[in-house]
Amino acid sequence: MRARSVLPVALIAAVSVAATACQSSPGKNAAGPDGKDVPKAASAAVDYNPQPYDNIRDGGTYTTVGTFDDQGNPFNVNATLTASRIWSWYNADAITYSPTGEVRYNPDYYSDVKVEVVGGDQRVTLTINPKAAFNDGTPIDWRAIQATWKANNGANKAFDTSTTDGYNQITSVEQGKNARQAVIKFKGVNASWSTLFTTFLHPRAATVGNFNKAYVKKAHPEWGTGPYTVAKWDTHSGDITFVRNPKWWGKKGKLDKRVYVNLESTAAINAFKNGQIDYTSAVDAESLKQIKGLKGTEIRSGGSPFEYSLYFNTKSPVLADKDVRKALEESIDRSQIAKIQFQGLDYREPLPGSAVLYSFQKGYRDNVAEVLKYAPDEAGKTLDAAGWKLGKDGIRVKSGKRLEVGYTLLGDDPLSKATAGAFAAMLKPVGVELDIRKAAEADFSKILSDRKFDLFLSGNRSMDPFGARYLCDFYCSDRDSNLTGAGSPGLDKEIRATTRIAGLGRQAAAVNKAEQKALQQYAFLPLYSGPSTYGVKKGLANVGATIFYNPLPETVGWQK
Repeated sequence: MRARSVLPVALIAAVSVAATACQSSPGKNAAGPDGKDVPKAASAAVDYNPQPYDNIRDGGTYTTVGTFDDQGNPFNVNATLTASRIWSWYNADAITYSPTGEVRYNPDYYSDVKVEVVGGDQRVTLTINPKAAFNDGTPIDWRAIQATWKANNGANKAFDTSTTDGYNQITSVEQGKNARQAVIKFKGVNASWSTLFTTFLHPRAATVGNFNKAYVKKAHPEWGTGPYTVAKWDTHSGDITFVRNPKWWGKKGKLDKRVYVNLESTAAINAFKNGQIDYTSAVDAESLKQIKGLKGTEIRSGGSPFEYSLYFNTKSPVLADKDVRKALEESIDRSQIAKIQFQGLDYREPLPGSAVLYSFQKGYRDNVAEVLKYAPDEAGKTLDAAGWKLGKDGIRVKSGKRLEVGYTLLGDDPLSKATAGAFAAMLKPVGVELDIRKAAEADFSKILSDRKFDLFLSGNRSMDPFGARYLCDFYCSDRDSNLTGAGSPGLDKEIRATTRIAGLGRQAAAVNKAEQKALQQYAFLPLYSGPSTYGVKKGLANVGATIFYNPLPETVGWQK
């Protein structure tokens, strides 16, 4: 699953489950404090104080900054990373991944998993734990798997689903030897099938009305399951508290409470320093400086499963012209944007070259470098040819209209402001005026769902290690998750064909070829990933920089 992030500097995955080691030789298109000695691949390191269940004490509270999102159903197209994180605390975590991407089945849900290919078609048999039940008493059986498939396979367009890819390759979900067994049949082979059923919906949540509306700023713990359930969901303050679920049949959660307090991201550092929260993201040098050396604090830092990109709204009148979009991309020095983000941090990475593949994983190729170079002089020529002439004030004009492009800036954090200022400074010399439009962080989801932006910087986080599955989410013209609106039916067809390739190596090659074509729409520009760095109270276990790993909620707690 991929999840869009509201963090000012923060879906997404790789084609191979095997991460390659970070190499030390310099690569081109590098990003670092001085632009030198940058590795060919970003870091794949992890740092999260891994502890076995029995080495975590019973009791205690774990508190972080967070709240519910406008859309709390992670399968919905309007859901963000927030929705996925909150969901996992009171719903099924049936399949997870190791930091490097190996699949892990949770026996509390799937007591047995069998994958086979019969006559060229894949068949997956999920045997469900006989104790498994939703909180309202409904047994978790083949019907939950079927309901999840039907809601997401695209057959009923009324479902506002995030992605149909993979689900639309399934031909049937049927009962196996009994109701506790689901037999999933595919047309062809799907190497990333596990991403489809990492969690699932209660059948009552899988109606059109409930799928689209029931989780809007609301929780439905009765349709949930797992070691924790909702104790507090305050629609006024935005605070959330989870407590142990008395109906859970597996190992009990180690924590007494899991608490989210609703604070602006800029207030998180002070809240951590004051002891109000136990964990915070250190997104820049200033925040790291404030928490480093605090008594009882550890800094945990590792590789990042995030990528931050600039989205161009092709439905905006000023960006409808591909020549204008290309000129803007040619004018942006990505290495300088990365330098701003990493200033004061001992961190280097190559500039990202793909929306779906990371440089630390097999199959990756720098697709951006294949189609785009930083070339402000060429940008000026492109705009000249498109009829945009320099005005007396240095801003280009066409048919009496100035070349003014909006940039939506969320919140007030200094790093985001500096980034916006850098974009403005880069575009002005080629005759483009950047209008920086401030918006509240709380408006993030609405800005995206209503497409109320020209340029927008947003991040995505990988929730699993199968990036090829998500190519369509970024680039297909008929996909709501494609925030740019770019693409064509012909390109859509080529992208979708990549999901039906069984071999991961051949699939990666096809994905790279299709993405290079998609990037020539000049509507999406990967900018940077950065490290995952966190301030954590000492003793907190299974929390930190985990790459693809999402620890089961019952294993999070305080070390003995």
